[in-house]
Amino acid sequence: MIGQRENVSGAHFAFTDRWGGVSAAPYEELNLGGAVGDDAAAVTTNRELAAKSLGLDPGRVVWMNQVHGADVAVVDGPWGSTADIPSVDAIVTTGRGLALAVLTADCVPVLLADPVAGVAAAAHAGRPGMVAGVVPAAVKAMIELGADPARIVARTGPTVCGSCYEVPEAMRADVAAVEPTAYAETSWGTSSVDVSAGVHSQLERLGVHDREQSPVCTLESRDHFSYRRDRATGRLAGYVWLD
Repeated sequence: MIGQRENVSGAHFAFTDRWGGVSAAPYEELNLGGAVGDDAAAVTTNRELAAKSLGLDPGRVVWMNQVHGADVAVVDGPWGSTADIPSVDAIVTTGRGLALAVLTADCVPVLLADPVAGVAAAAHAGRPGMVAGVVPAAVKAMIELGADPARIVARTGPTVCGSCYEVPEAMRADVAAVEPTAYAETSWGTSSVDVSAGVHSQLERLGVHDREQSPVCTLESRDHFSYRRDRATGRLAGYVWLD
């Protein structure tokens, strides 16, 4: 259920795999995405199971309506209703014990925290969001709330790797014009994009040096959801919160 979990000085980071939930095929088992066609009751149950496995109150987990952009919302508590959830790709908080969640199925889930300042953020960095600058926008919002990039801990979760994320040559060129380190080649010799490499380069330039990247490629791993591999599939989640 929880494929990776870490505690760094009271900042908690966790990433799910696809197992341990109640969803039926093609979303089996632990689909946490509410907009992929899965049964809503199953998604609710899965979110409760995942939260409780992390010792979290499911009602204290904040989700986003992700749209592959670069907008950021600062939150101090759960949304009042689903109608209140904004269309953003990053959320930032100073609330202790408030978990921020990001959904992915190939995109890069980015979790950030400055435990000293008590600021955390979660960002959804797909190819469009990485190019648009969602991660720099999230770090900027953190800094405005008192975070120091030198203290920020960054963890990125399972994502499609540069050796598998095939794109047209023109698209690779467009991405590389913005973020050269994202320029990549598939294992079979065609043009590709390494979104995670681009994200980590952005973080490095921002002064965020405590960074770790998951070794899991979602397209290659049957333990993880991959939209590029399966199309109709579930969503993984990354969670970050502060004690």
